[in-house]
This record gives sequence, structure tokens and C-alpha cells, in this order.
Amino acid sequence: MRLLTGVAAAAAAIIVGLAAGAHAEERFITVASTTSTQASGLFEHLLPKFEDKTGIDVRVVAVGTGKAIRMAEKGDADVLFVHHKPSEEKFAAEGFGLERRDVMYNDFVLVGPKSDPAGAGSAGTAAGALRKIAEAEAPFASRGDDSGTNKAELAQWKAAGVDVQGASGHWYRETGAGMGATLNTAAGMDAYTLTDRATWLSFRNRGDLGIVFQGDPALFNQYGVIVVNPERFPHVKADDAQAFADWLVSPDGQETIAEYRTDGDQPFFPNAAGS
Repeated sequence: MRLLTGVAAAAAAIIVGLAAGAHAEERFITVASTTSTQASGLFEHLLPKFEDKTGIDVRVVAVGTGKAIRMAEKGDADVLFVHHKPSEEKFAAEGFGLERRDVMYNDFVLVGPKSDPAGAGSAGTAAGALRKIAEAEAPFASRGDDSGTNKAELAQWKAAGVDVQGASGHWYRETGAGMGATLNTAAGMDAYTLTDRATWLSFRNRGDLGIVFQGDPALFNQYGVIVVNPERFPHVKADDAQAFADWLVSPDGQETIAEYRTDGDQPFFPNAAGS
């Protein structure tokens, strides 16, 4: 290592100081979001356009919706971008966030062995499909992680009148993991699972899995954005967070979402105009 002395040392100190100042002034926000927006590749498509337009860097923490909400409730994020509307509305109503706005939607699909041993595909509803799986005691892999997908799945089991907690560890297996890991588990077990369509489209290790049931309006999957309340958490970067939320629902942001494709398929459909 070469030591600097005299003028060189002083010049180096100035350069370090300027660099530190530039780093301190770096503009960024933290977005607590879901694994589906990350795993689907949407953020890789979306964020560079926002960052180029505004100079605001977006740092995403992608976890299940439940964990993302708890993170935002502690003030550890500037923006919440998840997909369980009742939980989002509760978050805003309790003062943790500002206005909740619709951004985009897709749907959930039931996947399983292509041979469909439980006959789930012949059901008329998602709840009916799950009931057939329970009656056959066919293996089912659940995220079991309080994510938006897990909440949607549990709602359908309730609609089916099935107590999955009583079957836990038997035919019903909870992975406690994200969607990708749960799909890997389902592929390895030849099990059924419920997944958001965006993650399914980007998932490659499908094994013998295929979509066995889809199209029930009950499987509609809405995404919303909320700026974390700066009155509750003064350190929240409210202006930049609001700029991100506003851009997502703007014509430019909505068009950017609509443009995204996974192998030619559109995984997300913007619908902010209807919010």
C-alpha cells in the first residue's frame, strides 16, 4: 500500500469527502413487494424506465404479502406494492399508509400433475376443484407463508368447506417458502398447488406439472400500491415514494406494465383507470 502525504493526501481527503457527500445525497426508495412481481421479471422491465425518468433508484424487498405489510407497518419501507386488497385496505385504514390505488391484475391458477388424478379439472369452481383434491387426499403443496397467494388459497379451502389444518403434514404440505420454491416442491412431489399466473409463466422446472384448473372469477388477483404514511414514520421519503406510486398508475406506467411479456404471454394487465 502506498501512503499519501502533503498535498496528495489533502487532495485525496477532498475527493473522499465529495464522494461521501454524493453518496449521502443518492436518491432511492425502498419498496416492500411480493415475490411474484420480482420472480416474474416485471421489476427488471419496469424499474429502469422509472429510474431513467426520475433519477430515483428503487430498491425492492420481495417477500410474501404478509411479510411485506409487516415490514411497512414498522416503517421499514417507503412504498407497499402487494396483492391482497383486504389487507391493503386495513393497512391504510389503520394509518400505516396513505391512499391505496389499483395498479394491475392477473389471476391465480391451480397446477398439478397433467394426469390430474383427483379430477380437479372437471370441477366447475376453484373451491370445487380443491374439494376434489381433498376427497382424493392427493398431495397439495401450500406456500403456508401468509403471502397474498397463500391467503387466496386458504379462502378457497374455506369456500370448499375443507379443514386443511387437520390435513397438515399428511396430504397437505406447507412449505413456508416463496412461490418458486413451492412450485419446485410440487414438481418434485407430483403435487397440486395454487400459483399466480405470472410466476407460473416464468417458472421453468415444471416437471409433469400443468394447469389443471383456471378461469374462476374467484381467482382474480388484484395488485395495489400504497405510500407509507410519513406522518407516522417521518423518515419515509414521501415525495419520491409518491412519485413512484403516481408513475405506476400514470398512462406511462400503465403502458409499461402492459408491454411486458413472458415468452409472448402478458402476465399483468394494468387497471389503474378503474380504481
